[in-house]
Amino acid sequence: MNIIALTDIGLVRAKNQDSFFSSNEYDFPLFIMADGMGGHNGGEIASSDAINIIKEIFLNNKEKLTNKKNIRNTIYNAIEKANSVIYKKSLELPEYNGMGTTISLCYIFKNHIFIGHVGDSRIYKIGNDSIIQLTEDHSLVNELIKKNEITKEEAKNHPQKNMITRAVGTSFDIEIDIIESNYKKEDKLLLCTDGLFNMVYEDQIFEIIKDNISIIDAGEKLIERAKKNGGLDNISLIIIEF
Repeated sequence: MNIIALTDIGLVRAKNQDSFFSSNEYDFPLFIMADGMGGHNGGEIASSDAINIIKEIFLNNKEKLTNKKNIRNTIYNAIEKANSVIYKKSLELPEYNGMGTTISLCYIFKNHIFIGHVGDSRIYKIGNDSIIQLTEDHSLVNELIKKNEITKEEAKNHPQKNMITRAVGTSFDIEIDIIESNYKKEDKLLLCTDGLFNMVYEDQIFEIIKDNISIIDAGEKLIERAKKNGGLDNISLIIIEF
């Protein structure tokens, strides 16, 4: 696998509340994207804590990640633990009240992609002629789209497009999506926060990745395009090339 991981504060935000983990170990193919939210330093605390907790639980269970059941259980337990720790911290410290984070992670096992997902960060699979969103946005606008109350085009400029319906750390209970997919040689995975896909639409993401031989160039051009289109939020991405 070839991997590139990049983040940029964007042009408007005072702080970067995104966090990510991109493994450089062949026998530990874990990748995590988190977009924090909350006043003061709450967002960056939540996203950073979630990354560290999830990574630690995966490392502690590294020897067990040899079958699908254990991988799925580890994903669930890791995100659930992150939720519990962050929620408790938000109750104990008034300045962190209401903080939370999205989580979109993937673990690669043989030719399978195992995904854990909460919130509206995204994971795309990109082939030679297609881009497929593997995750589903847990957001108000996505609920409106599913109810046929607005179109996908209307969602792009909806005043509440940043309102999410699920997050890690905002409540005692959490609902986690566990998703499985396959990949083939030369496919690419893109993990990204909404600072990318709200500024650079899906068809443009596909064209930029397809038109650049190097995923390093593609990643840099995606961030450059997001900033050129306004850079209204922090921009983070991981591209994995199989």
